[in-house]
Amino acid sequence: MESREMVRLACKALEDKKGENICVIDIADVSVLADYFIIANGSNSNQVNALVDTVEEELYKAGCQVKQREGAGRGGWVLLDYGDIIVHVFDKENRLFYDLERIWKDGKRIEVKDL
Repeated sequence: MESREMVRLACKALEDKKGENICVIDIADVSVLADYFIIANGSNSNQVNALVDTVEEELYKAGCQVKQREGAGRGGWVLLDYGDIIVHVFDKENRLFYDLERIWKDGKRIEVKDL
């Protein structure tokens, strides 16, 4: 599956579960880690876990396997690595603290509506 389609499915899953401040950054030209980062947050640890579960479920249905999952069960920051895309789901406090958007400012921001 093309990475942009994976991003679209993951963002739709996040939106369906009321993920907040969904941000997509194209990092293909600045890193070999992945093509895209998706960053979103939930309002509490239960919502963070629900967002993560929904993304995993929707991408699994599309035939995508998560390569690595970090931070599960803690609710502060969960990372889902699908190779071409990496999904970061935070609670509000950790998102502000780690500020990935600033760290990856050299990447190209993509509006979710443009996917």
